Amino acid sequence: MEEANHASVEMRELLQKSGEFIADLLGVEAALVTSGGAAAQALSIAACMAGTDPDKISRLPDTTGMRCDVVIQKRNRYMFDRCYTLTGARLVEAGDDAGTITNDLDAAIGPDTAAVVYYIQHPFDDAILSLDETVALARSRGVPAIADACSQIFPLDYFRSNAQSADLVTFGAKYMGASHSAGFVCGKKKLIDAVSAQSFVSYHYDGGRAVGRAMKIDRHEIIAVVTAIEDWFTMDHAVRIQEYDARFSIIGDAVSGIEGVSTNRIETSHYVPYVMVVTIDEAVVGKDAQQVKRELDSGNPRI
Repeated sequence: MEEANHASVEMRELLQKSGEFIADLLGVEAALVTSGGAAAQALSIAACMAGTDPDKISRLPDTTGMRCDVVIQKRNRYMFDRCYTLTGARLVEAGDDAGTITNDLDAAIGPDTAAVVYYIQHPFDDAILSLDETVALARSRGVPAIADACSQIFPLDYFRSNAQSADLVTFGAKYMGASHSAGFVCGKKKLIDAVSAQSFVSYHYDGGRAVGRAMKIDRHEIIAVVTAIEDWFTMDHAVRIQEYDARFSIIGDAVSGIEGVSTNRIETSHYVPYVMVVTIDEAVVGKDAQQVKRELDSGNPRI
């Protein structure tokens, strides 16, 4: 990152070359580095609405006359689905709180549907359509499918399968060790070209049209994404996981002699495969977890 920050580059070329590197590593047609996973979501929907049409690009977030509905299964909704609406789209729910069946999703797709989106998470909710079922149905209706894989990057074969799962797939690059403000989207080249047409760099070449002008990313952040994903595919993940165990041990050892306090390591389906849970017996300790949290937070330095 430091080296990149001392160099002058043509941003379109840097984005193209970095995207080619990421795409080759993940086995997809194309990729584009973005200013975080949320920007990848927003730009992906903008691409599905406006494509590479200069007139439509210039009108966003006004979607008059465009397909602007984004279909999502109701039980698959999550905190960050709002990011799909940032460039003018509107969310349309399929199914209900009890779940979604094929007919529900099919009925939610209409003439104004720009995309069908899916949040990849563990554990899988068997009350809704699976990722594969969702993508297949969207494509059968001639609508692009977008998957948010966010932090679903380990094991490596799982990372690749997620990247290849839909027409566009978004990730947060921070989970691989890149800068917190970076992400990327990968998928079909035609759609990645349309995503690029909405990006901040396109704004300088399309007469000030692209809605993504505010979603700028710097050259050193792009290099950070390339470096981080290369490291992710070449590092010894057994050693990485052992480092988390070492951190847990420090905490566990520190509280091991305190009566009423216990720790437990729990396995998770995540790129960090374990979490440590610290349990406090209020009757023994004389304070509950929230009080301990407040006291740690009010110290100097705060913990």
